[in-house]
Amino acid sequence: MKIHIDIDCFFVSAARILDPSLEHKPVAIGGRSDTKIFNNGAKNQTVNFQNSGNFVPTFYKAYENKDDDIKNFIDADGRIRGILTTSSYEARAYGIKTAMSIREALTLCPELIIKAPNMSLYQELSHKLHNFLNLRVPLIEQASIDEFYGDLSGWVEDEDVPAFIDELRHSIKKELLLPVSIGAAPTRYIAKLATNYAKPFGSQVIDIYNFDALVNPVKVEDFAGIGRSMKRKLHDAKIYTLGEMRLRKGTVCSWSPYAKELYKRINGESDAPINTQAKRKSIGISRTFDPVFDREELLRRVHILARHLSFAIFKLNVIPTVFHLSIAYEMKQKSHINISQAEVFTEKKFDILCKEMFHKADTQRRLRVIRLSISCSSFTKDSKKELSLIGFHEDQEMLTLSNATQQLRQKYGLDILKWGGEL
Repeated sequence: MKIHIDIDCFFVSAARILDPSLEHKPVAIGGRSDTKIFNNGAKNQTVNFQNSGNFVPTFYKAYENKDDDIKNFIDADGRIRGILTTSSYEARAYGIKTAMSIREALTLCPELIIKAPNMSLYQELSHKLHNFLNLRVPLIEQASIDEFYGDLSGWVEDEDVPAFIDELRHSIKKELLLPVSIGAAPTRYIAKLATNYAKPFGSQVIDIYNFDALVNPVKVEDFAGIGRSMKRKLHDAKIYTLGEMRLRKGTVCSWSPYAKELYKRINGESDAPINTQAKRKSIGISRTFDPVFDREELLRRVHILARHLSFAIFKLNVIPTVFHLSIAYEMKQKSHINISQAEVFTEKKFDILCKEMFHKADTQRRLRVIRLSISCSSFTKDSKKELSLIGFHEDQEMLTLSNATQQLRQKYGLDILKWGGEL
């Protein structure tokens, strides 16, 4: 059987490890894009590749312990800014949800305790849990910062799985102080569904005896892999639950190969192996900020983002060949550009490329910008693309300089050397 392990309210649970007085209280973790990266005095920027997941960026500012974390979310004008990344079950009882604004959440629950995110702690705890699971389950795959899949086949007999996962969740709570919920089923997709029944801090097995009873009533949008467009299509066909979807095989499977695959997953007919060594296929950095019209200031921010991303690329020791830059404007307008080039990667060339991509992507120049994103993918290690030899010798000289710069930043910090355009 496959198992799915999910840390309950992970960020809140981590905060409670540091401060046990938060137990049984409505607590939420605030999230706000770290725009301090653009300040001349920016310090303590951290890069970490150990874990990944929602709301846990590769780049983040080191946690600063504050007596009153709500101050982290008050801007210069005294306004409370930011959204919630997660909340405790006590807070959810007031109607508080992920991605809700902090201001709205405090309106619903004035006694809500807001804590600032502590990314270093989340990375550390997730890594500890990964190591803990590796000692107890033969195959473990980390799906995100707070999610893991495991394969018990040939290790635990099916009839012993309920007792095994129940003991496992209690062992994790005892050793790591983390509450987890665990679902088990013949496939990883149904195991993830079982975890929803297990929450909070419980365990649930879905097998042939209770499959129909537990799968059929689930809303289609609650099944992993069914997004907004598929949900809309299903609703248009008067399909609202997984049970109704299972009865409409001909309709669903006729839409597309992906819809056919979804049907097989829901029916327990499709599975995927546990991938213990998932390769990183891309890396990116993005920041959301208050609206900015000044294009020179936006170019300065592009320089800063490019420098940070370049540092991470060298740290990963990869050569990307596909580059992407996107811009989000006010009034929900967006623009983006993709460029492919197989050349030696140097910081200077990347900085120039990002500047060029910004000029080409900035198609709404009458609007203010609220978000900049840069990402790189299709690494030569995986794509097996051959590098261009044009300007190869000059690139080698720049690569030597980039490597020297990288060593200085690794020793003294990301901000020890900056481009003139950043100042």
